[in-house]
Parts: sequence; C-alpha cells; structure tokens
Amino acid sequence: MRKRIIGSTLRQCGPGPRSETWLNLEQIATVEASSEDPHFPIEAVFQSDDNRGWRADQNGEQLLRIIFDEPTALHRIQLHFEENEIERTQEFTIRWAPAQGGPSREIVRQQWTFSPGGSTHEVEDYDVNLEGVAELELFVRPDLNAGSGLATLLKWRVG
Repeated sequence: MRKRIIGSTLRQCGPGPRSETWLNLEQIATVEASSEDPHFPIEAVFQSDDNRGWRADQNGEQLLRIIFDEPTALHRIQLHFEENEIERTQEFTIRWAPAQGGPSREIVRQQWTFSPGGSTHEVEDYDVNLEGVAELELFVRPDLNAGSGLATLLKWRVG
C-alpha cells in the first residue's frame, strides 16, 4: 500500500531534537500590536533573555502582526503563553499574507484553558512550509467565557 498526505502544510510537533535557529526580526521586520502595557512591551516576546513577555493594556481581542521587509520563507512557528493568575479559556489564530497580495490565509486556530491550579503554560510548535510571506498575524481572544480579559504572550519565535 502506498500512502500520501496531501493538502497539509501544518504539523504540530512533539518534543524532540529540533533546530533552534530563529529569524532575527529586529533586522528584517516591523512588529505591530493593537495595544501594549508599557511594562510588558511586544519586543520582549522576541528576545530570548527577556521573560516578561507581552501584555495588552486593554481588555478584549488583540492583534499582533509581523511585517517582513522582504518576502520571507517560514518553516516553524512557536508560541508560548503563560497565565498564572486567573482561569480563562483563550483562542488564538495565526494567519499569513503572501507578498504577491490577496487575502490572509489561516494557518491554525487553537483554544486553551488556563487554570492557576493546573495548566498555566501553553506551548504550541508548528512546522509550516510558507514561501513569500509578507505578514504574519496572531489574533488573540483572551477569554471566550467572559468576553474580555487581558491577552498575554510570553514568547513568539519564527524560523
């Protein structure tokens, strides 16, 4: 029997030896955030030695966007969320826009429930095969139950 998986550009990976080569976004991109707590700036999520992460300064849905200076190939996306204070169910969506124009394309939509007495960390690691990426977006709905809440993100890596 022959087998082929078609139409999939996303594979969630478990632990194992992986290359830790990440793009240096400071040199090749601009980052936008819909809001930002000045004590938890967006640039903290891209710095390996900064463990503050990003936090919105207002409740509700938030958008983070990486705009590449030149069309870029992406092969891996990693997100690390942390919530130690309140129980909440969040949903995030990752989308990308091609350099040649056209609508953004959804890569993944994921929900996670944080619980201070249990699960306080969510790490998502995706292998992707994207060529000519102009923009990469992370849309966060921080609390599906209450409809508000502060969005947070500890780390965001792309490679």
